[in-house]
Amino acid sequence: MAKESGITAYSVKTKTKNVPIIDPVIDIKSGRYIASGKDSAGNKLSAIMSKASAEGHIKDGNAKKGTGWD
Repeated sequence: MAKESGITAYSVKTKTKNVPIIDPVIDIKSGRYIASGKDSAGNKLSAIMSKASAEGHIKDGNAKKGTGWD
């Protein structure tokens, strides 16, 4: 079963707030830290976060590193 993380996002499709992202991957694009993944219904979600928040989620094992990391 997929692991739910502490990262949440707004779902544009269902218009609901604080939807948990399942198995998020954090990428760095243009200096921004972007967590992307899917919700329990399979809809794509993305959330922009700070560097400290992104590193904290990766350290805690809530997310994986994606592209752009050194």
